[in-house]
Amino acid sequence: MSTPPPIDFDAIRERLAKSKGRDYWRGLDELADSPEFEFMLHREFPERATEWGDGASRRKFLKVMGASIALAGANGCGFGANRSEKLVPPVRQAETLVPGRSQYYATAITLGGYATGVLVESQEGRPIKVEGNDLHPASLGAADPFTQSSILSLYDPDRSQLVLRESSINTLPAFLSDLGRALERQKAAQGAGVRILTETVGSPTLAAQIGEFLKLYPAAKWAQYEPVNRDNARAGAIRAFGEPVEPRYEFDKADVVLALDSDFFSALPGSLRYARHFIDRRRLPDAKMNRLYAVETTPTIVGAMADHRISMPPSQVEAFAKAIAAEVGVKTSAAAPTDAQKSWIAALAADLKAHKGGSIVIAGDTQPPAVHALAHAMNEALGNVGKTVAYAEPVAARSDDQLASFAELVAEMDTGKVDLLVILGGNPAYTAPANVDFAKAVRKVERAIHLSLYEDETSALCRWHVNAKHELEMWGDARAFDGTASIVQPLIAPLYDGVSPYELLSSMLGRPEVTGMDAVREYWKARKLGGDDFESAWRKAVHDGVVEGSATPTKSVAFKPLEDLPGSPAKPDDATAQSLEVIFRPDPTIWDGRFSNNGWLQ
Repeated sequence: MSTPPPIDFDAIRERLAKSKGRDYWRGLDELADSPEFEFMLHREFPERATEWGDGASRRKFLKVMGASIALAGANGCGFGANRSEKLVPPVRQAETLVPGRSQYYATAITLGGYATGVLVESQEGRPIKVEGNDLHPASLGAADPFTQSSILSLYDPDRSQLVLRESSINTLPAFLSDLGRALERQKAAQGAGVRILTETVGSPTLAAQIGEFLKLYPAAKWAQYEPVNRDNARAGAIRAFGEPVEPRYEFDKADVVLALDSDFFSALPGSLRYARHFIDRRRLPDAKMNRLYAVETTPTIVGAMADHRISMPPSQVEAFAKAIAAEVGVKTSAAAPTDAQKSWIAALAADLKAHKGGSIVIAGDTQPPAVHALAHAMNEALGNVGKTVAYAEPVAARSDDQLASFAELVAEMDTGKVDLLVILGGNPAYTAPANVDFAKAVRKVERAIHLSLYEDETSALCRWHVNAKHELEMWGDARAFDGTASIVQPLIAPLYDGVSPYELLSSMLGRPEVTGMDAVREYWKARKLGGDDFESAWRKAVHDGVVEGSATPTKSVAFKPLEDLPGSPAKPDDATAQSLEVIFRPDPTIWDGRFSNNGWLQ
């Protein structure tokens, strides 16, 4: 073996003096870059060495296919030939970005119009994990399965990636141009042929944008609908108080809890907070143990945690609630309970009366309005209002009967009164009730537009489908169960150049240059966030994930007597006992079906 020639340090110094920027090497031999060093590298790492003698093996096939898939994925990061922004690694890495060290950003994830504050873990600019924000009143540092799995929806390869016109690929400028012409034709009629359909809107900014649009087109209408809604709870509050107030519960102050078919651990706005406070009362020996009575029509976690549980068909819950209400002092018509129920009701009523001001009666959203009204009446009779139960204005920007609003919209579509229908999210062609034929009616609309994460049944029936941004890709805002607002901030650039509802509304208002961030900032600046120092308050709200002081204040309510509530039998006859009863309630894993493509939840 020949001895390598000595290293010429003068030549190295001269080359280094001429170089610009950073340079890296693993030793003086590599720095010298001599012919002998190059020859050694060539012998150690010969070109195409991995292909020698491999033949048509399984290993070679997997390598080639793996490379093909990787290249296809890289190509999919673009948006056709018109994409102007690409997700590429930074040329110069930020000094504060340390590979392998996570960064955390506060934002919010919504479900049913209610927000849960979260902290999203990001690795080198890519969100990888969602957890609760301990500064957020609805989260307290926890996260439910839907919130945690939202990260998988962000990276779902089945997400819509394109703008479609009648199922054919098109462009966003072409869509905006067509939308602009359609709105221009509606000006003379003040928007009489325009309808906006959304799911429950809890975003203050989005609600303000829709309100501004309705002022610009006063004859236009806005409808809300999603299959898992709070219509029964709203109607029950109106029956009890004459207005659609929403209750808030303090489970940390409750010694006795009665759940009337209510899964308040998972299927109620504020469930994470309620579950935390309820369990804190069972952390012995420090806590004073509470007691839970559960009346259920189907097994839930609440029933599993209950000290006393009784099951019954859905048709009997109202009569059972009336019997309990009568025992605790509520004046209402009540049929006699069955023999099996008498001892249970007597013990429960005695326990509730022994803990006046320290109990909670809560009804599930799937129960009819009468059961909700009875729950409010019992809380009033037991002195719980103002102690363990409080009332406030609804969180939703618009409180209305969603099913009635949706049915009215479909009827107008069916009679040809709707020329332009803008659907922001949801999949009404799939989720509409059987007696409301949305699919048939939407075909009669001249121009239907669907903004959605997926190309679904509704998209197939609309003239335009516009791919939407995920909540982790866009700016926005949202309110929690108690009205506390959060700023929704993006964790990653839009993977497929999607459009947010805020941006679409800005275009409909004739201001396509206004971004989602601009719209949210304008809203909160107009509401004097931070007083004279908006920028500091804005940065704090984005950083903390909570807009300080934004919770909806509680209010006093006047209870209305319930004597005129129609009675229902407590004991079923033979025909009822042998009949089949169906319960429609959200699935604990895929909710109303929207998460059926999420592998974690499946």
